[in-house]
Amino acid sequence: MLTERGDTVTENALMAAARHDGVTVIRNASPNYMVQDLCFFLTQLGVRIDGIGTTTLTVHGIENIDCDVDYAPSEDPIEAMSLLSAAIVTSSEITIARAPVEFLEIELAILEEMGLDYDRSTEYVAANGETRLVDLTVRPSILKAPSDKIHPMPFPGLNIDNLPFFALIAATASGSTLIHDWVYENRAIYLTELTKLGANVTLLDPHRVLVDGPTRFSGTEVICPPALRPAVVVLLAMLAAKGTSVLRNVYVINRGYEDLAARLSLLGARIETFRDI
Repeated sequence: MLTERGDTVTENALMAAARHDGVTVIRNASPNYMVQDLCFFLTQLGVRIDGIGTTTLTVHGIENIDCDVDYAPSEDPIEAMSLLSAAIVTSSEITIARAPVEFLEIELAILEEMGLDYDRSTEYVAANGETRLVDLTVRPSILKAPSDKIHPMPFPGLNIDNLPFFALIAATASGSTLIHDWVYENRAIYLTELTKLGANVTLLDPHRVLVDGPTRFSGTEVICPPALRPAVVVLLAMLAAKGTSVLRNVYVINRGYEDLAARLSLLGARIETFRDI
């Protein structure tokens, strides 16, 4: 029994159980996307795992694992949400290909309530043979604040790493939105960096911010927040800001994303990268 339904702790228990010659039951396991991907990989290695996608995993381990496999982890739903947010905040039409829809269902439901105009393709299967993918085409939309607060929950709820993007999205919507980041201590504080770009973000306590929109973003210079997702949120707000913005100390973004600036540039963004002297 895990005392907390964490992704990494579940993965560690899974890998240990996979090499234990016997049956291990992991209760209160995380069923999040990275845990499922590890389960699919271990299955290809010959480890039988019952309950994939649930909070109880039964692992039939084997003492020796000695085989060659060709495995491709599924696409990242947080990266898909990042690009979806970029489309919303810049009022652009963008198609996000190969989005793992199973891990974006709640996010999309909230965005639908807010008025997002988008289409999703028919589902197809990822290269791992298991994860359901779709192509999402997002169009310019007039958004309104949701009727309830936005908060994360363990899967299948809204992903904690996608929550900061809703502060940015709420800043483009008409009305007031309460964002409740109850998981991480003090991370909500970094969302107030959006005020430097013109957003109306009020810090209620270390876990809650109130966002009033809509916002006309203006360019400025900001030092990158040390938290990955709030840092990307600031970068995406700069895409929508009038004028030129400078974001310094972007190591945290480069650590979490592969060539994000280059890929945004392919979509039409004008981003120059340089080293601070």
